[in-house]
Amino acid sequence: MKSLLFLVLISVCWAEPHPDNSSLEHERIIHIQENGPRLLVVAEQAKIFSHRGGNVTLPCKFYHEHTSTAGSGTHKIRVKWTKLTSDYLKELDVFVAMGHHRKSYGNYQGRVFLRESSENDASLIITNIILEDYGRYKCEVIEGLEDDTAVVALNLEGVVFPYSPRLGRYNLNFHEAQRACLDQDSVIASFDQLYDAWRSGLDWCNAGWLSDGSVQYPITKPREPCGGKNTVPGVRNYGFWDKDKSRYDVFCFTSNFNGRFYYLIHPTKLTYDEAVQACLKDGAQIAKVGQIFAAWKLLGYDRCDAGWLADGSVRYPISRPRKRCSPNEAAVRFVGFPDKKHKLYGVYCFRAYK
Repeated sequence: MKSLLFLVLISVCWAEPHPDNSSLEHERIIHIQENGPRLLVVAEQAKIFSHRGGNVTLPCKFYHEHTSTAGSGTHKIRVKWTKLTSDYLKELDVFVAMGHHRKSYGNYQGRVFLRESSENDASLIITNIILEDYGRYKCEVIEGLEDDTAVVALNLEGVVFPYSPRLGRYNLNFHEAQRACLDQDSVIASFDQLYDAWRSGLDWCNAGWLSDGSVQYPITKPREPCGGKNTVPGVRNYGFWDKDKSRYDVFCFTSNFNGRFYYLIHPTKLTYDEAVQACLKDGAQIAKVGQIFAAWKLLGYDRCDAGWLADGSVRYPISRPRKRCSPNEAAVRFVGFPDKKHKLYGVYCFRAYK
């Protein structure tokens, strides 16, 4: 009898609240049963790839370790999806389901739902993907006092590009950097996106903001003005700076687009205002910097003609290096920010598909 009582005592762990912690908002009693059906949440793939405008399924299934069924039947299953922020300081609610109740949040409303291909399937389907959907998502399944989680990363096919405004280098605080990217049909890049771009050959000596609030820059060809010619290639990290007071450039990220990017054939060269009107007359809008980079990187767009873009800069995309057209490398060539009223160039337009 004593041995039986001893086994019962060691098989159950009771965590009672401490009297001094009675004011905690989320205080609860946790009962851990060692020999019971422990809940397990599993993501079949840790990383999923998609693109802007596409649909994607983030995998998540739940099991009990000591049973073959999805749930014990004594408690309703609650499924909660959240998005982890780049600095991991908080989570953003995406979707919650319990029984017949469903709720989505923020810009995910109307775009997310559970796949539910089986009774233990908690996979999340995201439709009409936008640039802001990039990141890590947490799938949490709760049944009574048991819960478990799995994390899935959603990566988007796209391109990272450095950006500085007309005022010149190092003129953006973090919030202005975010707006600058949004204005150019892109979002501020993450470290992972910049690192992947560096591995693909991105080399840029100016430091720029990233989405986690850090300031970094990628170097593939070490040289004296960029940390020294004897240093190793890599992504150089300036650390974290004051988001309001510190000023740097920014690295933006954009993906493919639902539309047509093109150089407008026009009988004459144009001032900036004339270029804006010429695109409008053609049923389009003057193209943004993110759109020229996406067309160059993802579609292989190649044109040796310099043209106005929406931010007042003049650029041209070269996918096939040749004499007089970026002979040494494929790149979006930057001419500058010319006088809008007097300088004459062509124009790049963008027409969205309906």
